[in-house]
Amino acid sequence: MSVKADLFQSPDYFAVDALFTEEHRMIRDAVRAYVKKEISPIIETCAQEAAFPEHIVKQLGALGCFGPTVPVQYGGGGLDYISYGLMMQELERGDSGVRSTASVQGSLVMFPILAYGSEEQKMKYLPRLASGEWLGCFGLTEPDHGSDPSSMATRYVEDGDHIILNGAKMWISNAPFSQVAVVWAKDPSGIVHGVIVERGMEGFSTPTTHNKWSLRASATGELVFDNVRIPKTNILPGVTGMKGPLSCLNKARYGIAWGVIGAAMDCYDTALRYAKERIQFEKPIAAFQLQQKKLAEMITEITKAQLLNWRLGVLMNEGKASPQQVSMAKRNSCAIATQICRDARQILGGMGITGEYPVMRHMMNLESVITYEGTHDIHLLITGMDITGINAFK
Repeated sequence: MSVKADLFQSPDYFAVDALFTEEHRMIRDAVRAYVKKEISPIIETCAQEAAFPEHIVKQLGALGCFGPTVPVQYGGGGLDYISYGLMMQELERGDSGVRSTASVQGSLVMFPILAYGSEEQKMKYLPRLASGEWLGCFGLTEPDHGSDPSSMATRYVEDGDHIILNGAKMWISNAPFSQVAVVWAKDPSGIVHGVIVERGMEGFSTPTTHNKWSLRASATGELVFDNVRIPKTNILPGVTGMKGPLSCLNKARYGIAWGVIGAAMDCYDTALRYAKERIQFEKPIAAFQLQQKKLAEMITEITKAQLLNWRLGVLMNEGKASPQQVSMAKRNSCAIATQICRDARQILGGMGITGEYPVMRHMMNLESVITYEGTHDIHLLITGMDITGINAFK
């Protein structure tokens, strides 16, 4: 497949850059340069062939994209949440699957080990995960339990100094290539615990999910546990109940809120450039009112989301962001990014469905992103419960 030059120019209609520190901008620009050099030349072929570019794992580790907010003593970057958000924005500008790889590693695998693990667990796993030596995955969703994870069927029984784990998880990003899985399961009394499962443990397998039309450059699979014998020392000691996995999802949703705006920015930039170059009826299609309407609405929604994400990042840095605020940002970003991709596809006409442009790939990817880590409707109900005080889930 021929490779087009990555001509991306980041839209910044309200001078949001001025809200960032010099360090923020340097970090963002470093990831943007990496995406242009390493991701853009290969991503269309990877998506067409449904191939995960495994070699990028160590590259992302070297770039500091795995666990950037994790303290330096455990191999992380010791950075703030705005830095993390900007990294995710730039990675997803390249591809949602690439950002998913980093989000899962940092927010869903490294975060629970950091927040709830023993010192021995932190020292064993975090440096290897941060460097990209090991890839991790997060096991919560099950074949019969998606939006209602508290009804999970995966359980373990005790056997001396070990536990015996049985069950299955599905739609697990990174699973086929992971060395470590943070799995959420119920103990004999029905209480949820986090368990670190390592590749090579007898009875643990990670079959690949095939025939996806979305996130095709991301590795997705199942986690299957058939009487897996695991040391009790692999149980995360610092949390019980659904607080554990839900706190992880909160961190991941924050990264998604930033990430999908990267995809939206890429579609807008592509559509704007195409509209200026595409001549119909003896003038560029950017001269027509309906195309200007689409482009004007795109940049307006991107700008609003940029400002919302920046404010959320400030609150995260101050320890003041609520899960409900993160939920709103995730839902808003996914909704507007999905619409922007669809409008960009229309501006590109027939060319919008080809791999010569990134729009259709982003559009298919976002159909997954708007669903995982809480669907659009679930996030609406989270906001609804927060503002009314009434639980509509039951």
